[in-house]
This record gives sequence, C-alpha cells and structure tokens, in this order.
Amino acid sequence: MRKKTTYDIHPDFKLLAKIHPPLNRKTIPGIQKMMNLLYYQQRSTRSVKVEHLHIPAEGHTVRALLYTPVTKKTDGCLLYCHGGGYAFPAAPYQYKLARLYAEQAGCRVLFPDYRLAPGHPFPAAPEDCFAAYRWLLEQAEGSLIAVGGDSAGGTLAMAVCLMAIDQQIPVPCAQMLLYPAVGNCGEIESIRKYTDTPMCNSKDMDTYGKWYVQDESAGKLSYRSPVETESWDQIPMTYIETAEYDCLRDGAIIYADKLHDHGIAADLHNTEGTVHGYDMALKSSIVKDLIEKRVDFLKSAFQITDAG
Repeated sequence: MRKKTTYDIHPDFKLLAKIHPPLNRKTIPGIQKMMNLLYYQQRSTRSVKVEHLHIPAEGHTVRALLYTPVTKKTDGCLLYCHGGGYAFPAAPYQYKLARLYAEQAGCRVLFPDYRLAPGHPFPAAPEDCFAAYRWLLEQAEGSLIAVGGDSAGGTLAMAVCLMAIDQQIPVPCAQMLLYPAVGNCGEIESIRKYTDTPMCNSKDMDTYGKWYVQDESAGKLSYRSPVETESWDQIPMTYIETAEYDCLRDGAIIYADKLHDHGIAADLHNTEGTVHGYDMALKSSIVKDLIEKRVDFLKSAFQITDAG
C-alpha cells in the first residue's frame, strides 16, 4: 500500500486532516437523508430571522432558506450555494457561515437546497440555483444581488452569473468564490500533485465528476466548467480564496488570471497551511480573518460603508 503523503498543515486545521467524505454510490443516498435533517433544524435567533421557502422551478420546487438580519439591515442580497461535490447536502458550518454573512454584512442570504447527484445529475443543480436567483430578483427588486459559494458551490455561483448573462437578465453585482471548482484546466500541478489530500483530492474529483456529469451532451459546457466560457463580458467583480493543499487551487488561480486578462477585478487570496474546506474551523484566527475579508467584499459589492 502506498504511504500517505504528509503535508505541512497549519495546527488550526489538523483535525480536518483526518476527515475524508465517504464516496460510495451505494451509501450516498443514506448519507444525504441523514444530513438533510440539518436543513429542518435551522431556526431564527434574536439576530437573524430564518424562513423556509419553496421556490417555483420548472416542474418542481426548490427548497431554500432565507436568512434576514434583524438589525443592520441593508438592501443587499447574497445567493449562497453550498459545496459538497454536488452530492452532499450542506454541512453545519455552511449554515453557520450563511448566518454570519447575514449578521455581519447586514444582507439577506438566500441558501438554496438544490437537487443532488448522483440521483439528479447536471444540469439539475445549476438550474435550481438559477431558479432561486430569479426568485430573488423578483422579490428584491432594486436591490444589489451577489452570488457566492464554496467548492462545488463556487461552480454553481459562476454558472448562475453565466446563465443570467445568456438569458439577458440582470447579472449579479459580484461573485464570492471560496476554494472553487472552476472546471477543466487540464493537467495542472495541483491536480497532479494532490491525489491524497484530506477533505478533497483529485481522485475524489474524478468520482464527483462521474456522479455529476452522467451525460456529456446535457446542459451547456460553461455551466459545469465556467473557466471554459466563450465570453467573459459582463462577469462581475470577484473575490476568490484558495487552499494550499487542495487539488482545486491552481484552477482557481487560473480563473483569477483570466478575469484579470479581461479587465475584471479579481481579489485573490491564496491561503497557506490550509486544506479544502478550511473554514470548517470557525474558531481559527485565520478563518476569522478571512470571514472579515469576505464581509468587507460583500459590503463593497453592496456599496455599504461602515457609517452606512
């Protein structure tokens, strides 16, 4: 058996080094049902109101949570798509982060519970997220709307922007992409190098990809591989974070470079000593600093000043 590589992971994330999602097609439906219970446990607090919604989509409805700050309200809205390889429901820390964005940026956060692979392959997930975005446009008329997501959720956020551009409706004012999967960048170094990293690695991405894309002719290529979009016109300003020991790292950097090449503002933060999903460690001073940067970005996107 090949010896597992040792990585110089920061002490804040040592516990994450022991985590690896169980990728088994036979057991994933049971895991989805178990994790799905977390959705129903989301409740309002003194600082954030939580509403459970059913948003109309083509032939079905999309469940979603709407987080609304009780104080510090603004007209800004964030559509946030959680990660999980398109196969796992949202994890506890992702719900907590959505609540933190609402509290600290003072914006509403719409958190769609999109359909999951392998039972619902591409393009089900981006279609659900786009349905949530259209609903938000209708409900928050006149408000600035940003999109965001972590990992696979970053892909979905980028897809929403591209779908809005293609359908000639108002485009999000900003993208907030956290260690995103940007699509096919070829045999880049981080894909070749990180085949056994914790949380997510290139072997995992092969599995997720097979579950997610079951028909190569289904949907538009750029909606599952945004880095391959044919046109970069109208893509909004973007905030990007990467993890050092993450197979997705170099793809996100390539995406940021392409944004720069097309004159689009891209704020890139390459974190060190980190693994995919590092913001699970919410008590880490590194993560707290990054959350502050994310909130500052959202405030900038929503044109909010500290005095505002």
